[in-house]
Amino acid sequence: MTIDLLNDLDLNALFMERKRVLVTGGAGFIGGCLVRRLLNRTNLKVFNLDKCGYASDLTSIQAISHVSDRHELIVADLSDSLAIEDAIKHADPDIVFHLAAESHVDRSIDGPKIFLESNVIGTFNLLQAVCKHWDTLEKERKDSFRLLHISTDEVFGSLGEVGFFLEDTPYNPSSPYSATKAASDHLVNAWHHTYGLPVVLTNCSNNYGPWQFPEKLIPLTILKALAGEPIPIYGNGMNTRDWLFVEDHVDALLLAAIKGDLGNSYCVGGNGECNNKNIVSSICNILDQKKPENSPHSRFITFVSDRPGHDFRYSIDSTKIQKSLNWKPKHKLDEGLKFTVEWYCNNIKWCRNVAEKSGYLGQRIGQRK
Repeated sequence: MTIDLLNDLDLNALFMERKRVLVTGGAGFIGGCLVRRLLNRTNLKVFNLDKCGYASDLTSIQAISHVSDRHELIVADLSDSLAIEDAIKHADPDIVFHLAAESHVDRSIDGPKIFLESNVIGTFNLLQAVCKHWDTLEKERKDSFRLLHISTDEVFGSLGEVGFFLEDTPYNPSSPYSATKAASDHLVNAWHHTYGLPVVLTNCSNNYGPWQFPEKLIPLTILKALAGEPIPIYGNGMNTRDWLFVEDHVDALLLAAIKGDLGNSYCVGGNGECNNKNIVSSICNILDQKKPENSPHSRFITFVSDRPGHDFRYSIDSTKIQKSLNWKPKHKLDEGLKFTVEWYCNNIKWCRNVAEKSGYLGQRIGQRK
């Protein structure tokens, strides 16, 4: 099974005169996918700024050996203002993709401070450094400079059984994670309106696909089922998300970064709305076909106490980015899910390596004591 990329778009032509790109969080799940695309499909020099935390991994990038001279890792923590200023000076970027963030809701319940340090103070430090860099550029580079800030639909809070998030939906975050991402969005907008920094924002739905750290629902379910361990589902499993295949998300980021209107935000969804119970059941059904000797995998499903403040439903209306930037998700949820399950089945060694490195062995986190 193969997954199509944005093959009808000439990325070198899209980036035009821009030569140097900085990606924050490029050793993470979405950032890594973006870095791989830039290395494989452009001639750009890519600077990958990452603190190399528990969920960071460079395996997929290091495998692209033929472009290693165009990828430079800068190990730095966004909360360190001096390190970030030095990194921006060194990278001298023409465009910045800001993906670095602490992103797991459960972990934000256990320890919110690091989310403030990374997502709020870190974004502030980046904006300060980028703004100083932008001010020093010659006119041609300054006019073409962009910062794309990647955020989440969770900043909008929770929907009922109907309705969709839009770009003008009021912010109403309900977890420490989403509150810090909302704050970072407001900072980026403020730097645009106050200092003129050329920014574009995106708010995406739940991403999934290969190389995702196994604490998130889809990879965790796959690995628990393969190991014959209980598969936890919070509450009654009716909490609903819109699922976006990561390669489709990267398509949207590339278009938004270059063609998006400055100061605008774009909601990016996958048209893959599904509740957690059905997602887990679908994974079990796929595994029943791939690993029939261990079926039915659904026998491992276990309902557990709900997460504190668990939002009921997220759903995105992506009309704006579809109409203005000619983007749409290419992969339906059932197709992307089959591809993802197959990938994890074939990459158990990688999963074990990242688990051992991080110390996360599938245990539940995010319960208030």
